[in-house]
Amino acid sequence: MRLLDAIRELGFRSLGVVAHLGQLLLFLLSILRASLLPLRPRRWLEEIWGQGVLSLVIICVSGLAVGMVLGLQGYNTLVRFGAEGSLGAVVGLSLIRELGPVLAALLVTGRAGSATAAEIASMVASEQIDGLRMMSIDPVNMVVAPKALALTAVMPALSTLFILFGIAGAWLVGVGLMGLDGGVFFSSLNNAVRFEDDVLGSLLKGLIFGALIGLMATFRGYHARPNAAGVSAATTSTVVVTSVAILIVDYFVTALWGFEI
Repeated sequence: MRLLDAIRELGFRSLGVVAHLGQLLLFLLSILRASLLPLRPRRWLEEIWGQGVLSLVIICVSGLAVGMVLGLQGYNTLVRFGAEGSLGAVVGLSLIRELGPVLAALLVTGRAGSATAAEIASMVASEQIDGLRMMSIDPVNMVVAPKALALTAVMPALSTLFILFGIAGAWLVGVGLMGLDGGVFFSSLNNAVRFEDDVLGSLLKGLIFGALIGLMATFRGYHARPNAAGVSAATTSTVVVTSVAILIVDYFVTALWGFEI
């Protein structure tokens, strides 16, 4: 009986996962359909400000700090092999290919993604979403689509800023603190980075991560239970599930893009 119970439980959970994925796909299609309707430019610009501009401080400060750590650790490691001149290449490739898009996406998930899920879940709990339906206003077009599109649009720019501040932080440590020649730093960076493979791949990751954050945050908020516990659960699950999904998707994008890491 225990074996049968285990098989039954496995089947039940598998069906639940499939049903959840189907619900997520239908929600994505509803966002795409709402995006084809007349766009609400004012709502979209408000979300660009809220999701993107208000995230600049945490992105820039975090990027600078990560770059300084990479510069310090990279220099202390490379100097053992007499290759400290390659510091720019090591830091640049690390940030552009992986750390920049991934860390920026995780920061945006914690700051903007959680706020998006909490806001939509609060609207569900206070019956504002039902009120929009009563007035024959599509809540997906009015509330969900602008937030999801804004997160998709701002993520490549935020990822780029994280990378630039990271390189600046590594330069401050490597050149200003460790005495590495600035021309050598930027020369190794310029020779190592390829636009087609590295920069475009980084922008693609930022775009995909932004779409993923927008989808998961709005989905969790829109389908939250209409109470305070539902708002809390939607916010927490958004951060956890989206963070794990970013790390998993990052591997597949890296493999499909053909990065040689």
